[in-house]
Amino acid sequence: MQNLIEEDPNLRDFFNYLYIEKGLSQNTVKSYKRDIDGFLNWSDKLNNTNFKILNEADINNYIAFLFESKLKSSSVNRKISSLKALYLYLVKKNLINNSPVNEIVTPKQEKYLPTSMSEDEVDRLLASPDLSIEIEVRDKAMIEMLYATGMRISELLNLKIIDMDIQRCVVKVIGKGSKERLIPFGESALEALNNYLPLRKNTASKEVFLSNRGTKLTRVAFWKRIKIYLFRSNLKESISPHTLRHAFATHLLNRGADLRSVQLLLGHSDLSTTQIYTHIAKQRLGEVLKKHHPRG
Repeated sequence: MQNLIEEDPNLRDFFNYLYIEKGLSQNTVKSYKRDIDGFLNWSDKLNNTNFKILNEADINNYIAFLFESKLKSSSVNRKISSLKALYLYLVKKNLINNSPVNEIVTPKQEKYLPTSMSEDEVDRLLASPDLSIEIEVRDKAMIEMLYATGMRISELLNLKIIDMDIQRCVVKVIGKGSKERLIPFGESALEALNNYLPLRKNTASKEVFLSNRGTKLTRVAFWKRIKIYLFRSNLKESISPHTLRHAFATHLLNRGADLRSVQLLLGHSDLSTTQIYTHIAKQRLGEVLKKHHPRG
């Protein structure tokens, strides 16, 4: 079915539209491709039915198929969103008259609270790298920067030397949709960076964080490094680099930061996305009250 995506000029144009005109990242466009490829595989089994002539009943049958496949409502909603974008594009280009997804009601989504970490857990993780070992000096700087700035792991790995202002303790981050934002960082992260930067294996490289070979570090390689420190610190294996982003937001809110400021630091386009962290903060406050109040 991948051949259908490659051979159908309308589909090719749609994905180019997402990447070039909408400014979506390559990873996001790949996610759209996976969703639509799965849909095309399903529709192909309906006697090779052309996806451009499917109706609302067909779409509802597809959604039923997704739930029968034991997908979570969040995954189903994402796939519906991908289809809505595709059919809206086809309508705009006058390739079809109406979108069969227009009236589809998305399933109610389970309330999801991201995994976070306590301040003590973060301290344990940050204390784990051995600074007498060069690679762990780099890892320490990366973990410090993740927690100090709330960057996404992809943003950290793509961080360029030119994007850093060490004197002012500010980094320029290129986020989703190629949107830029400036994030300040504190003394702990600055100290870790100053320890690491003289040790970089390839001073000609644009990226800040490099592998032992002097090449750009990959997400998988860094995730493997994090697992070492989780084991060493006796922390949960479910913690990931992205968990430090959640911890950054939650700890700021716990200490009185306003939601709008946290939104800007995280690079969320929608305040409701940031608002999920207020639930974690309230949950943490409830646990503290229960543990320490004499009538808790």
